[in-house]
Amino acid sequence: MISFYNTLSGEVEEFKPRLAGQASLYTCGPTVYDYPHIGNYRAYIFEDLLKRFLLFSDFKVTHVMNITDVDDKTIRGANSLGMPLYEYTKKYTEAFFEDIKTLRILPADYYPRATEHIDDMVRMIKGLLDKGYAYIKDGSVYFSLAKFPDYGKLSKINKDELKAGARVETDEYEKESVYDFVLWKKAKPGEPVWETEFGPGRPGWHIECSAMSTRYLGPNFDIHCGGIDNIFPHHENEIAQSEAFYGQKFVNYWLHCHHLVVDGEKMSKSKGNFYTLRDLLARNIDPVDLRFFLLSTHYRKMLNFTFDNLEQAKASRQRIIDFLYELEHQSLAEASQPESEPLAAAALTNFKESLADDLNISAALAALFELIRGTNSRLAKSQLSRQAANQVLAAIYQMDQVLAVLPEKKEEELTAEIMKKIEQREQARLEKNFALADSIRQELLQQGIMLEDTKEGVRWKKIK
Repeated sequence: MISFYNTLSGEVEEFKPRLAGQASLYTCGPTVYDYPHIGNYRAYIFEDLLKRFLLFSDFKVTHVMNITDVDDKTIRGANSLGMPLYEYTKKYTEAFFEDIKTLRILPADYYPRATEHIDDMVRMIKGLLDKGYAYIKDGSVYFSLAKFPDYGKLSKINKDELKAGARVETDEYEKESVYDFVLWKKAKPGEPVWETEFGPGRPGWHIECSAMSTRYLGPNFDIHCGGIDNIFPHHENEIAQSEAFYGQKFVNYWLHCHHLVVDGEKMSKSKGNFYTLRDLLARNIDPVDLRFFLLSTHYRKMLNFTFDNLEQAKASRQRIIDFLYELEHQSLAEASQPESEPLAAAALTNFKESLADDLNISAALAALFELIRGTNSRLAKSQLSRQAANQVLAAIYQMDQVLAVLPEKKEEELTAEIMKKIEQREQARLEKNFALADSIRQELLQQGIMLEDTKEGVRWKKIK
């Protein structure tokens, strides 16, 4: 059984998809006005863990992630540089796709862009006007909260705070401001404009996600994800306009990721603690170490980024890599030793059951490291057969289908030139030319290849 904490109910619930063996998933994507920061990627990696686990659990996943390429922020950014909106957002859209590939985030099935779905938004807004849930005021169209009694059921907003008839046009606003929100903004100088029967203008942010999610997944789908800062007003408004338009439940499970802070404080450029992925890559940080750090704390807990914490994550990941290397290269007996073989099966079961419990990543990683400890103990006592070792290797590589933190196989291939250097060093050692052998060792170390001399022969591994 798989269960998730559903923000809508405030409880952990068994996951029961609409269609057996299939999961429909919508995740809030980037607003492409700047490079995403590592807090954004904390959410995207949580969503990747969720998706990978569903795939690992034999679900067919249909995943939609939107690209917000028209809103207050993107328009401000384009205007500040005197650039066309498309040209401005194209740069950051391409950067986003580069980043998710670098962080091993599986691509979505669909990446709808807001500017390509204006017709879907206009259709919804017209329908909301026809049904009496929306009204036109001063050239803009607003959703009337008074007409939707269920408003606040996701964020648990106090309905007494609702300011009847008061309106807000900004895309993002404070929690205290429970106003009628804008669906369509009247045309303004310096903003992109689309012509509609209710007047020229452009969409508000909230209607974009409702139109795009339902276009690809239907009026009711399984899972909607995002950061906790999206709960209000964005997701609350999505529910209101979608359920008012379609007359049925919008989303069955709402999963929200907690904030990432830096050195215990909110990220801020003025504080100098604001980091994009590119900032960290410029410091020669391995992006897969960052991925491991970002996924290794439960998604509903606040995560504190420090460079010390990142180093600890790097060390933990390296421990897995080193263990696999040693196990793959150990000389072990072929004879089966049944008492050691249940290790792998038990660890894999614990890993799966932990993630099935609201993506309990801490317990899942504990199962992985317990497998490493148990295997090392048997290795030390010469109680591990090659058959059992291969089962352990297979289990860890299965776990990595979800984690995606192990080196890709191509990293284990050496060029012919480096292999020749290793052979030259071996020949130098046979000839007792230790000065040359040490020189070649140091030369290879500078290239990121560490050599280890063992009784079975020379071994090598790549290091950062």
